[in-house]
Amino acid sequence: MSNDPIALSQALASFDALWSPRIVTRVNDYDVRVAKVEGEHIWHVHEHTDEFFLVLDGELDIALREGGGERTVTLATGSVFTVPRGTEHKPSSPSGASILVFEPTGTLTVGDRHEEVPAHVDATTGHAL
Repeated sequence: MSNDPIALSQALASFDALWSPRIVTRVNDYDVRVAKVEGEHIWHVHEHTDEFFLVLDGELDIALREGGGERTVTLATGSVFTVPRGTEHKPSSPSGASILVFEPTGTLTVGDRHEEVPAHVDATTGHAL
C-alpha cells in the first residue's frame, strides 16, 4: 500500500469486473474497498463484523432479513448504510453503481455463510489496485 493520495474515480476506472472489490487503502485492521456492481449479489451473512456501504455513484439496494421478516433499503449516491453483524443481506443494483465498502481486512465478500456463489460474484477478500 502506498501512502499517496488516491483518486477514487481513477481507482474505479482501473478495472471493469463487477462484484470484485479493489482495496484502495487500509485503516488500522480494516480495508477500504471500491467495487462496481450491477445486478444481484447473493444472500450472505458476516457473523463477526458489521459491513459499511457508501454509494459513490448510482443506486444500491440492500435486502435484509431481520426479526423474522425482510425489508430493502435503497441507497442513492452519497448515502451510507451499515449492515449489522449477523444480519443476512443481499446487495443489488438493477442499473449499476459504484460503492465503497469498509470492513476488517480478510473479510470475504460472500461472508461466513452464503448461498451458492454464481460465476458473476467474486468470492474474495479484495484485490490490490
